[in-house]
Amino acid sequence: MAACPDRKPAMSWRTTWEQIETFLVEVIQIREPEKIPDRRIRFLLWVLRQLSRLYGGVVQLRHFLYDKGIFRHHTLGCQVISVGNLTVGGTGKTPVVEVFARDLQRAGRKVAILSRGYKKQEPPLLERLLDLLLMRERRRPPRVVSDGRTLLLDSARGGDEPYMLASNLPDVAVLVDKNRVKSGRYAIDKLGCDTLILDDGFQYRALKHRVEIVLIDRRNPFGNGYVLPRGLLRESAANLRKADYIILTKCDRRDNAELKARIRALNDQAEIIECAHRSRYLRNVFTTARVELDFLRDLPVTALSGIAAPEGFEAELERLGARIIRRERFADHHRYTQQEIIDVINRSRREGARAIITTEKDAVRFPRLDRTDVPVFFLRVEIELLSGTEDFNACIARICFRS
Repeated sequence: MAACPDRKPAMSWRTTWEQIETFLVEVIQIREPEKIPDRRIRFLLWVLRQLSRLYGGVVQLRHFLYDKGIFRHHTLGCQVISVGNLTVGGTGKTPVVEVFARDLQRAGRKVAILSRGYKKQEPPLLERLLDLLLMRERRRPPRVVSDGRTLLLDSARGGDEPYMLASNLPDVAVLVDKNRVKSGRYAIDKLGCDTLILDDGFQYRALKHRVEIVLIDRRNPFGNGYVLPRGLLRESAANLRKADYIILTKCDRRDNAELKARIRALNDQAEIIECAHRSRYLRNVFTTARVELDFLRDLPVTALSGIAAPEGFEAELERLGARIIRRERFADHHRYTQQEIIDVINRSRREGARAIITTEKDAVRFPRLDRTDVPVFFLRVEIELLSGTEDFNACIARICFRS
């Protein structure tokens, strides 16, 4: 039987906050609170439900103000493609952004990906307060993770997803800033870009989008139906009506007619494209050596991850034939220390694991190690279209060649 995930001791404020965050994520996914015996949990859910109503109202008011022109949209005179989602985390957005950027670049576009850089390393609090008071943030240039020629920042300063995208797309610029109007102007003026991909852009209204692409996780499309903080929705599912293209991610060969009918009730115009995330190969985190997936057959491994939905990753390893003898789960976007990785390696070696398998997003947060007694690999995952290929190709053609 596979070992249960280790519970990490609260050794620092960061670890303590991650434990609180993990607890809250588990709580908000409860679908039937009346069946929870703990009154404190039921009260917490009631409080979160009231906050959810307040938050949802504020989000809808913000959309109304943009729709009526009271809040201003900015246009930059180039193609702006938004790739986003309705829910928090876990839809597999990064591989989709990668395939769009690569295809656009191959079609002759000069592409920049604009990201917020979630959980990137921030300046000290005092410096941020001074920036706010003196309005220096508006004048400060965005962080350039890649200028389309050279990788300039690491994952700590650039953020996990931006660094991963920049590493896999050497001819595409990747910029990070909360103000993506500013980073878009920089990409156009300084880097000569003519196409901007707004990563996680569905809720970002300040920059006018030409094409709106929304991802929905087939396995958990709308969470428990509540918006944050009671549920996983960032805004009401009714706002799906704004989408031009809807991509169902993490599909298999099963029929999605019921989900499509739910989507059609919210948006009867958008093209619906089904795709799967397919494992392609393993790559050693420290030596970059590539290994084929056959390596995993009947191999005792440790599954190591700090992602929103580790169950899907672990199930994929088992589908590929691996025998998971230890599961190491950290909070989403956890930044690993050298000692943590060494401890995982030591525990894995003692229990007989012959490899440690992690995700590509986790791998970019690993510190350097000179030697490892158990090899550490990440699983490379890419997008495979199952249906709607013509729609996908039409989308690329529309973006590239629309007059």
